Amino acid sequence: MQNFSELSVSPSLKERLAAGRFTTPTPVQAAAIPQALEGKDVLATAQTGTGKTLAFLIPVIEKLLTQNKPGINALVLVPTRELAMQVAAQYNALRGKLPAAALVCGGLPERAQLMAIRNGARLVVATPGRLEDYLDRQQVQFNSLNTLILDEADRMLDMGFLPAIRRIAGTLPKERQTMCFSATLEGDMQRLVKDFTRNPVRLTFGSTLKPHENVRLQAFEVSADGKQSMLNHLLGKETGRCLVFSRTKRGTERITKSLNRDGINATMIHGDRSQSQRTAALEGFQRGRFRVLVATDLASRGIHVQDIVHVINYDLPEVAENFIHRVGRTGRAGGSGVASTLFVKEQRTDLFQLERALGLKLERIRPDGTAHQPKEHVRANSTNSTDRPASTRSADMPRPSLVSLPGEFLQAQMEA
Repeated sequence: MQNFSELSVSPSLKERLAAGRFTTPTPVQAAAIPQALEGKDVLATAQTGTGKTLAFLIPVIEKLLTQNKPGINALVLVPTRELAMQVAAQYNALRGKLPAAALVCGGLPERAQLMAIRNGARLVVATPGRLEDYLDRQQVQFNSLNTLILDEADRMLDMGFLPAIRRIAGTLPKERQTMCFSATLEGDMQRLVKDFTRNPVRLTFGSTLKPHENVRLQAFEVSADGKQSMLNHLLGKETGRCLVFSRTKRGTERITKSLNRDGINATMIHGDRSQSQRTAALEGFQRGRFRVLVATDLASRGIHVQDIVHVINYDLPEVAENFIHRVGRTGRAGGSGVASTLFVKEQRTDLFQLERALGLKLERIRPDGTAHQPKEHVRANSTNSTDRPASTRSADMPRPSLVSLPGEFLQAQMEA
């Protein structure tokens, strides 16, 4: 599939995709959508920013349009309310005359959520904790459900939602289609997939433990009191959206206040912010009222904002995997980006260990912009931030090919 117009879906859905300027599918979408439209279970492992949301929403919407069955027909489970809100918003933008999605998650008014369910929502987008509460109180039923989607499933397991997911799945009809999207497939994830899917089509796209190849990775050694000035310097070279990661809530607030004091329009998001504050910050960032969003790792996987040109790690992440999820906020959907990491002399060993754990090399850059290491150590595919293409969707992106494996198992491989 080279274009969404080639999909065997309802004309009304094609029109809404065209109106939303969705033309060229990403590799994940090109591989997953046809399989899901055939009713097959799908297991996809891919990096963030590869278009997974649309990969499952298009088949879900098509099924709702062609199978006019009353009740809740589809359930999407996600790890965070921010992601739930974004999935619901994407669905509502494409649903046409279908009922609006019911959003079920903590931190939002319960009455509106229950009203959406009672008013005939056919799709529920939920976090496991709040949905389990509604099930315990018999506020929701899934007798008509035929599709289950687990989005960022590994993240839900990391957050301790496995018991809740199993209890929720126990209330669902056994005859259903299941789609699972995850950045990794290890340990509990393998057992979850085995228990919840039947002969799934397996799709794998590149390494999920490495950043996108089109993201330039660079690191700046600074003095302890020079971080803020280096941050301002890097932000001053950019005109697009930038995302800054701090390790602590207090650090997030301090950085944001300093940026605004220096004339850089910034907002922030962390765990102690109310839901209304977090929503306002995200919407302001998406709509361009704020050029910079400062966040803790809460945002590294739950927030999907297009066209982030530069991710800056003001602090090193606590665990190496979080580096991948932070950096995954830029260079999305075939675009390119830059990821900068600030560190002090005492953290040289920590940075080296992070590189070794992830099997990558960050280009050391001096404050004046010159390389601080032999040329051969620089990532071969690095490009300057000023050379980034304007488009975030490339027609030249590598295409997946489906290769038959034993049994009912397929593997999507990337063609250079």
